[in-house]
Amino acid sequence: MSDPLISIILRSYNEAWALRETLPALRAQDYANWELIVIDSGSTDGSVELIKDFKPRIFEQITPSQYVAPRIMNRGVQLAQSNSCIFLNADATPQGTNWLRDLAKPLLSPGTAAVFGRQIPRLNCQAVYACDYDRCFGNNRESANWDHFFSMVSSGIRKDVWCQRGFNEKLQYAEDDEWTRWAKSQGYQVVYVPESIVMHSHNYTAAQAYKRSFGDARALAACWEGDPSHFNFNRTVLFGCVSDLKKDLQFCASQGRWLELPHAARIRWTQRRGKLDGFRSGWNDYRRKTNEPARLDEPLPAALRGRI
Repeated sequence: MSDPLISIILRSYNEAWALRETLPALRAQDYANWELIVIDSGSTDGSVELIKDFKPRIFEQITPSQYVAPRIMNRGVQLAQSNSCIFLNADATPQGTNWLRDLAKPLLSPGTAAVFGRQIPRLNCQAVYACDYDRCFGNNRESANWDHFFSMVSSGIRKDVWCQRGFNEKLQYAEDDEWTRWAKSQGYQVVYVPESIVMHSHNYTAAQAYKRSFGDARALAACWEGDPSHFNFNRTVLFGCVSDLKKDLQFCASQGRWLELPHAARIRWTQRRGKLDGFRSGWNDYRRKTNEPARLDEPLPAALRGRI
């Protein structure tokens, strides 16, 4: 029996440097029956030419100002011809020919809503961020003990589950985390596939690190069901920063990267301040008036759901 069709949805923006590795890695996969859908956010660095030469089934372009992550993901799934929809960032390069086959396999089960694969950092990744990748995706990953963890960088969902409720376009960050939390609340499984590996990392500046932490925490506030006082300066910033730095110390010691500890301390402080500020901002906007979880579970409009 032939392999069923898989739809790969790729988002890109000025990542020609990575596409020169990512696109050939797709072509080298040992799973041949797939289509490529690319949504580009106005690249000007040669990405468009690389993508067009690859001949995806669908190539759409938007302007940078039009980019809203959940809207783009909803659009990609709408265009997909397969029930198995795989998301891949342009700067996430598959490692090995088994990336696609292994990642998509759990989606054949009706009880699985989403999958995500392992990420390993690039060789130039700064220690503070390499430590995060180890905590999230390493052999003894800390994230296995968290209440919830998911990353959209290299991942997949079932379109029939998405048809029940798409990604929430009110969120600017953490829409993938919020959607998979919803899926689990409906009884579906979210499966981690460590055999499916991509190389992907970013060396964020302090300002970028703050912005990302702010956005993620703001989105978390929309669906937080606990006591909001859990997020306070002592717990979130002081104790959180100390906890992070202990792990950075252990990582840097194991890698012989002691000189990067001062940089890690600056980034951790910035991230923790962003987390506290973002949660407070989100709580004030989403929850303060009603003290009820934000309504983020509306089904996707029929016109957008399309057909499987």
